[in-house]
Amino acid sequence: MFQGFTGSETFTQVPDSFFRKLLNEIDDLAELKVTLYALWRITHMEGGAHFLCRTEFAEDADFIRGLGGADLDAALEKAVQRGSLLRASPRGEDRGVESEAGVFYFLNTPRGRAAAASMQKGEWRAAMRPPSAPLAERPNIFKLYEENIGPLTPLIADALKDAEQTYAPEWVAEALEIAVKNNKRNWRYVEAILKRWKVEGHVKKQDRQNAQEDGRRYVEGEYAEYIEH
Repeated sequence: MFQGFTGSETFTQVPDSFFRKLLNEIDDLAELKVTLYALWRITHMEGGAHFLCRTEFAEDADFIRGLGGADLDAALEKAVQRGSLLRASPRGEDRGVESEAGVFYFLNTPRGRAAAASMQKGEWRAAMRPPSAPLAERPNIFKLYEENIGPLTPLIADALKDAEQTYAPEWVAEALEIAVKNNKRNWRYVEAILKRWKVEGHVKKQDRQNAQEDGRRYVEGEYAEYIEH
């Protein structure tokens, strides 16, 4: 039995038109699952090329098990015919055979339409994008805080929500890591690091000196007043 959603998981953005239109139109469970799966995987992809090949659907054992024996190709075809997904392949490859390695699926969004058109024109090939692994569950900002700093309070939770909208998740995770290494386990210290990065620019970890030296920068600058010694 499903135990409920947690506060330590990420969430997937779903377009409002899915609920206003598609949810009322799709009457095939396999098509619905394929569409939701594509929304989940593609929405969380990084980099410039966001698409899935048939193999990436088929090799996710949990997803295929969830289809309950339904025909994956038939479900993909229904999603393409409905217009939820776009099917494209690089110039010169068979665009009509879904079992071919050169057939790819895009969300029918402005970005997806542009990418699919570019692929079909031969402007870029799918090989330029490395294979996408199924999205692994990763800690969100609230779980990271609790694991590294301490229990959440209502005020801290509000501050974390604001930070989640302002900074990249990687920045927050890295700032928390610096705080822990410098034994400055409070949100003001983390926030001071993030504010400084936003003003001065973020520098990759391998380009910085060790965390102790880096941490002193945040207690000696204009944000020193926010740091609890």
